[in-house]
Amino acid sequence: MHSDTLMQQLTHWGITPPLIEHPPLFTCDDADRLLISRPGTRLKNLFLRDNYGRRHALLLTRADKQVDLKALSRDIGWSRLGFASADRLQRYLGVEPGHVSVLALVNDSAQQVELWLDRELETGDDFHCHPLRNTATLLLSKTDLIRFTGQTGHSPQWLSVPSR
Repeated sequence: MHSDTLMQQLTHWGITPPLIEHPPLFTCDDADRLLISRPGTRLKNLFLRDNYGRRHALLLTRADKQVDLKALSRDIGWSRLGFASADRLQRYLGVEPGHVSVLALVNDSAQQVELWLDRELETGDDFHCHPLRNTATLLLSKTDLIRFTGQTGHSPQWLSVPSR
């Protein structure tokens, strides 16, 4: 799905968050360097796989959090979590590195990617999400996030994500 098509689909689902256009941002550090100030909760989006490449998850956490993948693997019972390759990212979520957000789950119609949300985000709102391109950010409310995941068939799992 293309970004424009995503925006139309969101509107169809009754989700109309504010859209902020900006220069390309590939990482959270890029946003820091550009001193882009936006209201809401900045996110780090990690596309992960198990040691065997059979299971995949999209983890959303605070932008400044250093996740302890070894401890998280142990906590959730997956064998050695690691970052999925750019090829896997394209195959499962239909986006390139630097364009990842929860909104990419719209491309996972086969439900092959689990959605994990850090419990630290439970009090957040207006989550920063790329709309399948890294030159814009949507401010997605928690209500709209839950509505979106319901429409895509992804049930978020709230986890206590360990940090390093």
